[in-house]
Amino acid sequence: MIDYIAAAITALLLIVGALFALAAAIGLVRLPDLYTRMHSASKAGTVGSGLLLLAAGLYSQDPAILARAVAGFIFFLLTAPVSAHLLAGAAHRSGYDLDALSVRDDIRDR
Repeated sequence: MIDYIAAAITALLLIVGALFALAAAIGLVRLPDLYTRMHSASKAGTVGSGLLLLAAGLYSQDPAILARAVAGFIFFLLTAPVSAHLLAGAAHRSGYDLDALSVRDDIRDR
């Protein structure tokens, strides 16, 4: 019975993680400029890869592997948005302009 519950939770994590990764990939292709693409990749990509990592850790049914998966997920949550923020700031300082669809530029207004 517990094996079925673990398999169902693993399947749910895989499906939701894959959907987030798909949303990140579509955002990279469809969004108009570097900043919105970076936002899509850092937010949805982080959640998607983290959920896939947790699914793999849960499927292994080994507490040591699950602990590493949780640590990896926390590492993703701490590093990916920060690095995307720093890269976007560097792109803005180097002169990469926002798309015409963007409403305002808060950094330029400072």
